[in-house]
Amino acid sequence: MCRALGLERSGVMHSDRKTRFSIRGNPVYHFCAVSSFSEYIVVHSGCAAKVSPNAPLEKICLLSCGVATGLGAAWNVADISKGSNVAVFGLGTVGLSVVQGAKLRGASQVIGVDINPEKVEKAKDFGVDVYLNPKDYDEPIHEVIKRMTDGGADYSFECTGDTRATTSALQSCCDGWGLTVTLGVPKAKPEITAHYGLLLTGRTLRGSMFGGWRPKSDIPSLVDKYLNKVVRFYTYPKVNKHEVVSESKKTAPFEQ
Repeated sequence: MCRALGLERSGVMHSDRKTRFSIRGNPVYHFCAVSSFSEYIVVHSGCAAKVSPNAPLEKICLLSCGVATGLGAAWNVADISKGSNVAVFGLGTVGLSVVQGAKLRGASQVIGVDINPEKVEKAKDFGVDVYLNPKDYDEPIHEVIKRMTDGGADYSFECTGDTRATTSALQSCCDGWGLTVTLGVPKAKPEITAHYGLLLTGRTLRGSMFGGWRPKSDIPSLVDKYLNKVVRFYTYPKVNKHEVVSESKKTAPFEQ
């Protein structure tokens, strides 16, 4: 993470704490220092990276957050090993990117957990081997995962922003070496509730910000991986602002 900018949530420029845009006299604030849904924007130099001129901006824009966050969590933070069992909680943009990263690292089984059944087909397309909907089971989902993986997953990822999912992900990991990586930003309750014994028995809980990448130097290499078809992703042809702010989460975040 950049020490100068950190997790920027102020909505203003780092240099003078002001915005560069306004509408009808009202300031237009930045989102996480980069802004969104705008053809032109002014950002801090630390938020800009020079990439290949052959790269389609409407595609690689996803690397500014979600896709890079998921891939980096799998590659840099967890450093997934070949033949491992992986559980991913939340199959949105970040979660599917974790799935893709896990498969590219040779994971033998990727379990996807999500309460939205409409995401199943796209999730399998990205590499999910088994889809689990917690609503379909009368027992805690971590018990299902532990049974499927003979004791627990080697790696689990929380990509929902729900701290209850963080606890479930931690419970889904195996004793001794299980690693849980949390990527979601909680909207409400920020505290995690878990039994101390989960850590005492050897599990590790680790946070991940932007997948551990160094944006200015690593984003160009990720763009090259996309151009060379090592990684792939889809974008909406048009953004429906109602769907963006909707809490229903019925729309899969990856669409052609």
